[in-house]
Amino acid sequence: MVEIPNSKNVLRYAFGKGALQSLEKILKPKRAEKGAGVVYFLDIYFQDKNLASSLPVEKGDLLFYYDSTHEPKTDYIDGLRDQILGSIGEPCAIVGLGGGCTLDVAKAVSNLIPNQGKSEDYQGWDLLSKPGIFKVGIPTISGTGAEASRTCVLMNLKKNLKLGMNSEFTIYDQLILDPDLTASVPRDQYFYTGMDTYIHCIESLNGSFRHPVGDAFSREALELCREVFLSDDMMSDQNRQKLMVASYLGGCAIANSYVGVVHPFSAGLSVVLGTHHCVSNCIVMNQMEEFYPKETKEFHFMLDKQKINLPKGICSTLNEDEMERLYLSTVIHEKPLTNALGSDFKNILTREKTKLIFSSF
Repeated sequence: MVEIPNSKNVLRYAFGKGALQSLEKILKPKRAEKGAGVVYFLDIYFQDKNLASSLPVEKGDLLFYYDSTHEPKTDYIDGLRDQILGSIGEPCAIVGLGGGCTLDVAKAVSNLIPNQGKSEDYQGWDLLSKPGIFKVGIPTISGTGAEASRTCVLMNLKKNLKLGMNSEFTIYDQLILDPDLTASVPRDQYFYTGMDTYIHCIESLNGSFRHPVGDAFSREALELCREVFLSDDMMSDQNRQKLMVASYLGGCAIANSYVGVVHPFSAGLSVVLGTHHCVSNCIVMNQMEEFYPKETKEFHFMLDKQKINLPKGICSTLNEDEMERLYLSTVIHEKPLTNALGSDFKNILTREKTKLIFSSF
């Protein structure tokens, strides 16, 4: 059992249908205190859907649309920081509205402004020395737990690495959890992203770095996931509320533990092939019988129940150099693999075995 010293979760959250309307009230004292603008990051999905018109955007604010078909890269975050400071100076608040990638962009920029340097300098555990800019997270899809977690995951292509700024300073100061915002999510994406919560929690509960509070979060999040994905209508109003709660609890759970085998393999797919995180997780989970037999069987049942078709054969034509990159970008994740397999994980996930697993995707 791991001891998590002085663990931190999100300080405040507003939950419920129509909760987005509380944003103006939340930002008002920050504007008055700092006399500065607000920076908004919105998922590009909403660019032509008039969502921005319902936000309290004022003169002197900045609004960016993030293309969430690509996972955020370190160089991109550095450029955003420089653009913001060159335009309006240090903002009074940062708002992230979208899926996990957009929420992570907002967290990363918030971190980088007061800590200076480059975002790659803070990829790792507890490397930030100063709190970030006050930030509000507003998820529009449920599952990643980015709204509640202590990390923001970035791609560093120069280092063949996918790793987060893992720090309590990364945690959002305020959340707005409005299930109305998830009503238009495409069905397959709703499943892929919701499964991120399921996978977070089964990895945590099967690992060696356990914590009673984290276990409690994981168990409740898993129960909600089962209610949603074993139901006949996983996207009903009630189930969208349940999955939003499960996502939040799953993010809290992983702050008290580590992930396991699935996420390192998923990171390899993202780094080498550019496969999006949540669908990568599902592709990997589909072949995890050796490591998570009961959970993989349950995952297969949910997949069939909801009639979801996963991409297949994505590694079938890769050359040896690409397979080697997949191996290296997987085993670099020492903490989660130690959590799942022990300190000798490299003797379990040998080059040959790791590449064989990838060839099954």
